[in-house]
Amino acid sequence: MRAPLTIDLDSVKGFLDPREGDALYQLAREHSTRGPCLEIGSYCGKSTLYLATACKETGALLYAIDHHRGSEEHQVGEAYHDPDLYDTGAKAMDSFREFRWNLRRAALEEYVVPIVAQSEAAARHWCTGLSLVFIDGGHSEAAALADYRAWAPRVMPGGILAIHDIFFDPEEGGQAPRMVYDLAIASGLFEPLPMVHTLGILRRI
Repeated sequence: MRAPLTIDLDSVKGFLDPREGDALYQLAREHSTRGPCLEIGSYCGKSTLYLATACKETGALLYAIDHHRGSEEHQVGEAYHDPDLYDTGAKAMDSFREFRWNLRRAALEEYVVPIVAQSEAAARHWCTGLSLVFIDGGHSEAAALADYRAWAPRVMPGGILAIHDIFFDPEEGGQAPRMVYDLAIASGLFEPLPMVHTLGILRRI
């Protein structure tokens, strides 16, 4: 099922394949009737729009966690640096303004709770069970592992843990997301569902 998005996704900065976005929409539409959804790594909001569109339909909420200072690859001199998102005053990346603008023009602001913080800090006192957690934060081994450890335990039974940018061939991409995907399966707490492009999908047992 295609997500009924209200703005042109080509106008939103980001790296999500439309097939993956539609899969996130369908998963959130199916599971968010049981509880809120949460994503780690919003950037400019491309994945947020898919998830929030589903939450709008079900009356649920999406918590969107990102410090909005960019991951390693977004920094000055790196491969995915975008000078349009560089705050010259702060001398740092800042994607939050672009993120809010995209939510506003898609009329989805009331279905998204932005949390501008490090993922681990946001998780420290978190008590609410989550129907879906989407991990797409930093892709270093340390960052991916921290996100997994902080949020995987908060997926409710029957809920979904989705992990972006899983590559089985190291020449195609970084291996940190695959590492946490494998850890989730090895834990015995999650069972794998069919992947969609680079999106790994697991169900909490």
